[in-house]
Amino acid sequence: MAPLGRRRMGGTELVAQSVATTAPAASMAMLPLVVGRLADPLAGLLVVVGATVAVTLVAVCLGQFTRRQAAAGGVYSFVFQGLGARASLTAAVVIGCKYLGSAAITLYAGGRALTALAGAAGLDVSGAGAQVLLHLVVAAGIATVLVRGPRVAALTLLGVEAGSLLLVVAVLLVPAPDPAAPVPAGPVPDLLAVALTAMFMLAGFESATFFGPEARRPLVTVTRVVLWTPLLCGALLSFAAWAGWTGRAATLVRILTDPGSAGVPTALVVALHAGLACSYLASAAASAHAASRVAFSLGVERLLPRFLATVHPRWRTPHRAVVGIVAVVLAGGLLADLAPSGTDAVRHLVRALVTVAYVLVALASVAFLLRIREHTRPALVTGAAVGVLGTLLLVLRLPGLLGAVDGTGAAVALVACCAAGPVWWWFLRRRPDRLARIGAFDQPGSDDVLPGAGDFVPDASGTPRLVRRDRRAGDPP
Repeated sequence: MAPLGRRRMGGTELVAQSVATTAPAASMAMLPLVVGRLADPLAGLLVVVGATVAVTLVAVCLGQFTRRQAAAGGVYSFVFQGLGARASLTAAVVIGCKYLGSAAITLYAGGRALTALAGAAGLDVSGAGAQVLLHLVVAAGIATVLVRGPRVAALTLLGVEAGSLLLVVAVLLVPAPDPAAPVPAGPVPDLLAVALTAMFMLAGFESATFFGPEARRPLVTVTRVVLWTPLLCGALLSFAAWAGWTGRAATLVRILTDPGSAGVPTALVVALHAGLACSYLASAAASAHAASRVAFSLGVERLLPRFLATVHPRWRTPHRAVVGIVAVVLAGGLLADLAPSGTDAVRHLVRALVTVAYVLVALASVAFLLRIREHTRPALVTGAAVGVLGTLLLVLRLPGLLGAVDGTGAAVALVACCAAGPVWWWFLRRRPDRLARIGAFDQPGSDDVLPGAGDFVPDASGTPRLVRRDRRAGDPP
């Protein structure tokens, strides 16, 4: 992992990457539309709080890995440490498809928000040609920022997302011109759907784990970011759900549901659409950034073409992986623009993939702690509880998914993603040298120790050992 450049990212940059992936500003704007359709919005608020607790428990399971090792493969590499190669390949497919799907959806949603923003300014860019040009410009901007380096990308995402949050919170706090809060149009969701929606809105916090090799203090900083991001974003979502319950979100709902936004100042309409566009596009960039690290890790391990592991000589980023991932995301965004009805199926799929990934992480944490004999009862109970809860959510949601018009394709795609890992493993059995590469994580080298402390030299088994400069690993003490 050394070619990526160590000690380049601090806590601020990791927080920016983690928070931007969850798109809290856009989630805060969309959540009142979901809670407002419930017969009892207070129940929706309580479900959001419960989802925050559940995702925080997932973060605790991830913390069992992040405080012990740093890996560019993140979740994929961690699952290998607990459940082995077959499960880790499943996790690679699941988490990779999750980030690609999330990035494509948010790129499409960001394009829609930019279109609405241009419309509010009197500029019509809703035509097919204008939309293709808009997506190309946005994708080129995302690729440029990501290739330039993780620190530049993270600070850009932080500024964009912070501005979006301020705009959305300001709209939520503006009193409605009509005291009667409008009821958002659409089907009435059940509480299970609200829970899955809230978990999806909180998902993405784990993207900070993919940048452990580039962090200054990875075992400390990444763990803190992973644990605190769900709580921070969960508090913001709970505030949005409270605003929907109390009617404080009436202005926001009117802007999003009424094309004319009657009675709402034009400045507020422009501000909200600008905030949504920035938040969506920041999430698309952060998701593509995380997916590029998954592709880089798989390239290093020779599970994907080696060129994906190429690092830019100046900016020290996997630029080919970044460009390839952004190209796939761009294609997904353009397809969504051509067939908007398919985005619902992608959302169903991504929510299910998130749950599968979290179940694998939770079960892997239990197996990992038992294997290294560092388990405690709270850690084992937490991992087992998350695994059981996630499996139960999938089982309860699957019948409703199959019954939905746009859910059958998502269910088929979910099964295909979960089956791809074992199939991939079966194919790699003929290449044991590649299976042996799975699970690579960053290790310290001679340049990372204090001056005069010694060098890392491999012993007879290939394990690096720190020895004095005048000794070798095989020499007697």
